[in-house]
Amino acid sequence: MGIGPRVGEKKRSNSSSEQRGDYLSILSGTGQNVIGIVIAALATFAANILLSRALGPGGFGVVTVMTQAAFVLSFATRAGMDMAVLRDVAVEVGVGRSDRIRVGVSRATAIAALASLAAAAVMVAAGDLVRSLFHISDNYPYIVEAAAVGLPFLALANVWLSATRGLKIMRYTLYIFWAGQPIAWVLLILAGWQVAQTPTISVLAYSLSWLVASVAAYYAWRKESRAWEARPMEPGGLARLLRYAGPRAPAALFSQLLFWTDLFVVTRYVSNAEVGVYSAALRAGQILVLFLTSVSLMFSPYVADLHNRKETARLDRLFKAFTRWTLAATIPVFLVLAVAPGAVLDLFGPDYGGGETALLILLAGQFVNVATGGVGFVLIMVGRTGWDLVVYGASLALNLGLAFALAPRYGIEGAAVANAVTFALSKWARLALVARFVNIQPYDRNYLRLFAPAVIALAVTWAVHKALSGAWLVDLAATSLAGLITYAAAYALLGLTSGERQSLTAAVAKLRTQA
Repeated sequence: MGIGPRVGEKKRSNSSSEQRGDYLSILSGTGQNVIGIVIAALATFAANILLSRALGPGGFGVVTVMTQAAFVLSFATRAGMDMAVLRDVAVEVGVGRSDRIRVGVSRATAIAALASLAAAAVMVAAGDLVRSLFHISDNYPYIVEAAAVGLPFLALANVWLSATRGLKIMRYTLYIFWAGQPIAWVLLILAGWQVAQTPTISVLAYSLSWLVASVAAYYAWRKESRAWEARPMEPGGLARLLRYAGPRAPAALFSQLLFWTDLFVVTRYVSNAEVGVYSAALRAGQILVLFLTSVSLMFSPYVADLHNRKETARLDRLFKAFTRWTLAATIPVFLVLAVAPGAVLDLFGPDYGGGETALLILLAGQFVNVATGGVGFVLIMVGRTGWDLVVYGASLALNLGLAFALAPRYGIEGAAVANAVTFALSKWARLALVARFVNIQPYDRNYLRLFAPAVIALAVTWAVHKALSGAWLVDLAATSLAGLITYAAAYALLGLTSGERQSLTAAVAKLRTQA
């Protein structure tokens, strides 16, 4: 007779311990991201409200179009190197080969820098075409050039930050991407407006905020990697990197275009003021995906590492848990936006009414986006970048087709329908591909635990909104607070599983010990 656990029990114990460790590590990184998201949301909202009130709907619409055009284009100019280095760093660290990392990241950074510089030059040379495409008048001189300045810095900052996330370190993305860049933009706007309060200065401030972010991202990566030996890449390593990144570059561009294509299309059919209203509705609707993005950024290196080590069961458990937690955390925000869309849009100013219907339509598509979790990141991290490109290409074609068909007749509401339908179908396609290639999916019976807290919070949110609908700021603040408190209490009582209670207790105990 032996004393101690049997072999099978020991394996189960180790597996349970590893899973709890995964939960705590990802939750810790996600918690940092949530703090960053709150700061980013406040800073971005401050920038948008500052711009919308100072420049009016027309100027705000132009700034939104140009800054988002630069941000979207940067996903192509990164040449897929951000996701490539994230995956490679996570895989190499997972098998203990940190000496193979630094040279690969340097090569990837050089490729992204060259691609983004070339794109910036083309954007400047084709300035008149860009103006014509987005119907930007000559009243905004040098605005295309101001947007092009930021392209190289956007690419470099994101490649270096992706490398640090591959190490499963989230704090640099918190400090630099989520918090630093939006705050820098606000400060640079205020400084630039001392010279001229124009859309061009506002866009230039956006580009310069990415210059600041890229310098900070470089120092963060150097700090974490300088102690490693820099061995040359393995034979064929660069070719392998390019094969992975090749489909990813256009796919990344398409992924961001899906958020903004309908905005770009609708500029051809509505006034600049209506473009500004739709820009505000898009900004408000995209709040839903902030927590999803946060979890996905932290979850991605675990996907690459666990899939490389063929630990599919462990990956499946993490995928289910974090998709449900993402949806659970997003529900109270969704309820406030759905119950009080007018009050939300009033944040942007008194001229942004009329976007309520478009916002509600956009929310439907983004809810599906959140409910399917980081399924797109899973597809990328397991190396299926070719299929990722196919889905994004088809989705972009669908979005363009629907937008050109609906926007001329239905205006911003038609553009919103194109956006929502495209997001829903795109994410369902990814679910099918991940189930086929990775043999995991994000749903289990524990999702039913979300129903009661959501219904209870909806009733309270609606009642408070109806009681205070006269004053929009008081209405929004009280509705948000009441809905959040009610949902948090109901979820704590009805939504948590026994395992989650244990993990939460362990996390609180750890925090108390550290304190």
